[in-house]
Amino acid sequence: MSTTSEVTAMSDVPQGREVGVAILGHGTVGSEVRRLMEANAEAFSHRIGGPLALRGVAVSNPTKHSRTLPKELLFDDAMELIAREDVDIVVEVIGGIEYPRKLVLAALNAGKSVVTANKALVAAHADELADAAEAAGVDLYFEAAVAAAIPVVGMLRRSLAGDQIERISGIVNGTTNFILDAMDETGASYDDMLAEATRLGYAEADPTADVEGHDAASKAAIMASLAFHTRVKASDVYCEGITKITAQDIEAAKNAGYTIKLLAICERIRSAAGEDSVSARVHPTLVRRDHPLASVNGSYNAVFVEAEAAGRLMFYGNGAGGNPTASAVLGDLVGAARNKVHGGRAPGESTYANLPLADFGQVPTRYHIDMHVRDRVGVLAEVAAVCAKNGISLRTVRQEERDDAARLILLTHEASEESLDATVTELATLDDVLTVDTVIRMAE
Repeated sequence: MSTTSEVTAMSDVPQGREVGVAILGHGTVGSEVRRLMEANAEAFSHRIGGPLALRGVAVSNPTKHSRTLPKELLFDDAMELIAREDVDIVVEVIGGIEYPRKLVLAALNAGKSVVTANKALVAAHADELADAAEAAGVDLYFEAAVAAAIPVVGMLRRSLAGDQIERISGIVNGTTNFILDAMDETGASYDDMLAEATRLGYAEADPTADVEGHDAASKAAIMASLAFHTRVKASDVYCEGITKITAQDIEAAKNAGYTIKLLAICERIRSAAGEDSVSARVHPTLVRRDHPLASVNGSYNAVFVEAEAAGRLMFYGNGAGGNPTASAVLGDLVGAARNKVHGGRAPGESTYANLPLADFGQVPTRYHIDMHVRDRVGVLAEVAAVCAKNGISLRTVRQEERDDAARLILLTHEASEESLDATVTELATLDDVLTVDTVIRMAE
């Protein structure tokens, strides 16, 4: 309930310039952005210094939305809406890449600020969009493109702008986290938990972008670009999904004191000569059960940041869905509108460091190697010799008897991907190695 003082304050609406807004898309996110704009119009006027005015909503099928939107606000031609002189800010929540790219570039080139939730677009064309925004002297905001309402972009662009970030480890896809967490809790298979995620609405009808890691890779590219002041595209990110993770892998991780998470890892790699490069990758990762990321359950997201001065920070919350994503979009919209009313611009793209991308083969990591071997004397020594030959030192070895065979689980010390590939290839040629079942990277 509002107090008398709050009502009085709210009635004194600032009379700054009106800011015209166009929304492209009216799905789960777009409709919630519009609803909240209308429901909180007076509050937004106070926060901005002037009122927001919705000029129109562009949709592919106006008839479908005719019951929820006045006819005068419906546009089937997004370019026509963008071109209106009374539109100051364009909110893009369509999804996809090529068509939204044309719309966003048209808006920026026309001097309109843009707020987008489109991670795939930003990850693929951040350089082109940033250049267009810079040339036009307008804002490009995309907080909702990474982990929805979790303020990752703002943290990297502003809060930690005075620090040097060394590493980001993020659970940034709720679908895969739900599946892996459910497998860990129940011991069920990947296929069973994917079916459950689909039934509950956590997974799309076509879950490929999530389960193959592409969604997380787009977010990793954005985080790496911001953290290391270097342009990193989604195509630069090593990507491996969770479709090959088995109940047996989950159980082996448990027995070793780990859980498996799909992590987006962005880090600064420093050579022996003191030269820095950037690594960005997405893959299933063994995480110690006492690490904060191990406790991120269900469809929640979390981003763990390690910085030189700030130390270790973790940001946790609901990283997807209509309401959280709309919250992030509206936060950006308020920021862009303030700049229209009061002047000024948000921080633009910063690529001054221009660090090289690390050769993935040279990126150091620890590994969990699970294999089946013949149960006879000397096999372990033979396996250890192959590892040593290729520069991989073993941290622990566990053996389980299986009838006429044995299961070997190796945990390694840090080694390069190149060394790992050579080791796995050679192990597979040994007569006494029946199968190399899984190789999963590990995080400290």
